[in-house]
Amino acid sequence: MTNLDKPFDSYHQSSHKIRPRKQFGQHWLRSDAVLNKILRAGQLQPSDRILEIGPGTGNLTRLLLPFVESLTAVEIDRDLCEKLRQTMKQPNFQLIEASILDIPLPSQTNKVIANIPYNITGEILKKLLGTLAEPVQQFEQIVLLVQKEIGDRLAAKAGHKAYNALSVKIQYLADCQFICDVPASAFYPPPKVNSAVVRIIPRPQITPASDPKFLERLLTFGFATKRKMLRNNLVSEIDRDRLVDILDAMEINAQVRAEDLDVAQWVALSEAILKTKA
Repeated sequence: MTNLDKPFDSYHQSSHKIRPRKQFGQHWLRSDAVLNKILRAGQLQPSDRILEIGPGTGNLTRLLLPFVESLTAVEIDRDLCEKLRQTMKQPNFQLIEASILDIPLPSQTNKVIANIPYNITGEILKKLLGTLAEPVQQFEQIVLLVQKEIGDRLAAKAGHKAYNALSVKIQYLADCQFICDVPASAFYPPPKVNSAVVRIIPRPQITPASDPKFLERLLTFGFATKRKMLRNNLVSEIDRDRLVDILDAMEINAQVRAEDLDVAQWVALSEAILKTKA
């Protein structure tokens, strides 16, 4: 039986015919230490059905397969797909040759574990986060290797310099945990920035917003200029004096900035402003 506690020595791609393509944002993970951290972050169960986005040369794929019921990999690079078909003969492996942005998320999967392409990180996050707002959750958890700046934002709490609108949006729907930093040297070719592994676990909203789209708009304006006070950033949505009254009722300093409010406070502020528009 495969042992999760035993270190994994990855199969490194030896073929010189396949090279990373900048157009696809390819940076292939080659660090066994990081691969094992991702494995453990996935908290795998024998019944898990994994979605992997951008498997590349298959180092992570090969590591995950022995521990799960199935793994569906989505890869756009034709040459990599051909190589994966040649090397991945496991019966629980399925390959979809496509861009993840062009297809529905495979419905039979219950976890996402992936080193996602850097050039479409934002679009992938938007697609995955969209599932968190669904009444019935498809994914039990999502483990992603992303640029460190993005990882910091996803997991940042109120008051942290990385805390922004994205932090609030995701933490409204899920718990986001920072797993580890990943140096550029862990990849081939090395990206220009460092990376991070994060784990996202969906959960019921802390306080459901009656109008999520309004909350999202409020966050966009609120964080538009981080150094400005909130009462100045939200003038398009509410009169300054009325906002000061609302903040006072919430026992929040009138000089507060967007990054000072936690998720629950943002939801409460959104609801209070909506009442003034009724």
